[in-house]
Amino acid sequence: MMDYSREELDYILSVADKMVDISKESSDLAKGKVLGSMFFEPSTRTRLSFETAMFRLGGNVTTVADPMTSSAKKGETFEDTISTISNYVDVIAMRHPDSDAALRAKKVAKVPYINGGSGTWEHPTQTMLDLHCIRYAKSKIDGLTIGLGGDLKNGRTVHSLLKALRNYNVKVYCIAPDILQMKEEVLEAVKGKVEVIQVSDLAENMPNLDLVYMTRVQRERFATQEDYDKVKDSYVMDRQMIEEHGKKDVVIMQPLPRINEISTDVDDMPNAWYFRQVGHGIYARMAIIALVLGLWKD
Repeated sequence: MMDYSREELDYILSVADKMVDISKESSDLAKGKVLGSMFFEPSTRTRLSFETAMFRLGGNVTTVADPMTSSAKKGETFEDTISTISNYVDVIAMRHPDSDAALRAKKVAKVPYINGGSGTWEHPTQTMLDLHCIRYAKSKIDGLTIGLGGDLKNGRTVHSLLKALRNYNVKVYCIAPDILQMKEEVLEAVKGKVEVIQVSDLAENMPNLDLVYMTRVQRERFATQEDYDKVKDSYVMDRQMIEEHGKKDVVIMQPLPRINEISTDVDDMPNAWYFRQVGHGIYARMAIIALVLGLWKD
């Protein structure tokens, strides 16, 4: 996300705005084009969102959703896999457990490559849908005070989001225990560009926040169950916390899946935006696909 300027982000968001209406109609914008959907880590929302976005644009999809059935299982290198798939499709959307996968893929792909999540490092298309959702929920991004809560160390969504927010006039609270605080590399990347306040108490800081972006503690990033159990219940947001400590119009977002960091008693509150947030993934990814394929003309 450090590659994008404010102008570029706002332009992508403006195209995503157009996709809200286009998604409701029959489009042939991507007619004859094929998306290679390659997911080497478990995914439901991101994979289906990419594939639905391509279908909404009138294109087609070919899928690799299980690495155990791909040639990687036979020992094929990652680079060879990308080079091969490039001959079958017009654009690739991929998720991979290695944090450097996006850079490696970009070097060898013969077609546009879209990062659908790379290790614990970044998740740029999630950030685009998050920014789009924030604009819908709060009618702006500038001027907001935003809380990022939960597993900020391993959560690639918050790494990308904080990097993108450096382009806007916002204040960001990073709310996590020391063991799960934001990576120093990410903080260094945005230093001097956005005000970041690191705290550990969610309830105490709720009154300051216009929006709270909660993340799950990721079991798959811990070496042992014991290590995971020590921190998995670090923060749980429930109705009582919002009613007693939050602003009346505070927006609650979460990239999903939810484990226990947001209680189900929040779901029917007007503050809960996480299920609506998912829908913005279609619009954002439609915009990204159309732009990288050169299909969108203003």
